[in-house]
Amino acid sequence: MTTQQYYSLTPETVITYVHQRPQLAGIFHPGESLEAVEVGDGNLNLVFKVWARADHKRTVVIKQALPYVRLVGDSWPLPTDRARIEAAALEIHARFVPQHTPKVYDFDPVMFAITMQHLDEHLIMRKGLIQGIKYPLFARHIGLFLARTLANTSDLVLDYKTKKEEVARFINPELCKITEDLVFTEPYRQVERNLFHKELEPQVLALQADEALRAEVAQMKEKFMTQAQCLVHGDLHTGSIMVNQTETYAIDPEFAFYGPMAFDIGAVIANLLLSYASHEVRTPDPDKRADFRQYLTASIIELWQVFSREFQPVWDQVDPINMPKAYQDGYMLRLLQDTAGMAACKMMRRVIGLAGVEDIRGIQDVHERAIAGSLALNIARALIMNRGQVSSIDHIVELATAARPTYPWTA
Repeated sequence: MTTQQYYSLTPETVITYVHQRPQLAGIFHPGESLEAVEVGDGNLNLVFKVWARADHKRTVVIKQALPYVRLVGDSWPLPTDRARIEAAALEIHARFVPQHTPKVYDFDPVMFAITMQHLDEHLIMRKGLIQGIKYPLFARHIGLFLARTLANTSDLVLDYKTKKEEVARFINPELCKITEDLVFTEPYRQVERNLFHKELEPQVLALQADEALRAEVAQMKEKFMTQAQCLVHGDLHTGSIMVNQTETYAIDPEFAFYGPMAFDIGAVIANLLLSYASHEVRTPDPDKRADFRQYLTASIIELWQVFSREFQPVWDQVDPINMPKAYQDGYMLRLLQDTAGMAACKMMRRVIGLAGVEDIRGIQDVHERAIAGSLALNIARALIMNRGQVSSIDHIVELATAARPTYPWTA
């Protein structure tokens, strides 16, 4: 009897692999003709689409963790155990919000591969936002997703023993270290991995020299590293959300760990604001630009309102003696203020650091790209420097919409 060993899949070998997985017998017939193509464009993993030649509707996506960071190569090793983390997080998400979680058909702990639902009628949200597409149900859906997944994995719901066991099960040190470095450390110092465009150098250097700003970032980093509040997705940007006009799915929770709620909420808001900044130049027509930006800011407001409303049943069940109304109100206010800070850090890293976003880095004209990047940095600075005074989600939107690009410097 031979023992299965890990190997990196290819479009050719993945077909043989599928036929060897009895867990997929309900989708594909034994020995039937299959086709496969690699579709992944992420920074870490291999992703394949596999379908039956006789029936293209019978299709799956297989995501395999590589033992290194794909964006960089084998010079940056990375544990494949992140696939276990992702499969476990998807299982929890499916328990609380199945309507926003892709179905998982199989997890292979030897190949570190997850076979899941192919969302063939959905688009990666970032790509849609770049095109100026509005998703009217997105804010409602993702607000619900955040409330259910974050609240139900927190101390407010879980008993003391289960919570601590779950914290241990989702220890994810290597991927947390990536976040600590790329989000909270490297953008604020001169390191080789930073990839901001030369046109932004004066603004970036001024930001890096701003000790008051770096002190605020350090507080956000401390919360990320020490606040095991709940199971967070850990990488919930618009590239990890697939949407259409009626459905929303959160994908790729391989960065999941027990951390601060604000990190997930802030990540979504940050990416909506990065889109907001990009349309400074992506949509030249002022009326169309104002209309799409109004959709983005309204989505931010609705997201928080839905999150707060869906969180309320948790407060209705807690101990009112040790968690009185004043504590509950303070909890939500601190969460909102931390959300502003986390959103700011996520925005700055995407402009300055490794692994930017297509919204801004995909802008072809260097001067237009600098305008969008400059605006994103100024929005982020406004959020993090004023987060202590934030009193409502409308206040966050007001801070963002009041910002202006600094570039070009002669203007």
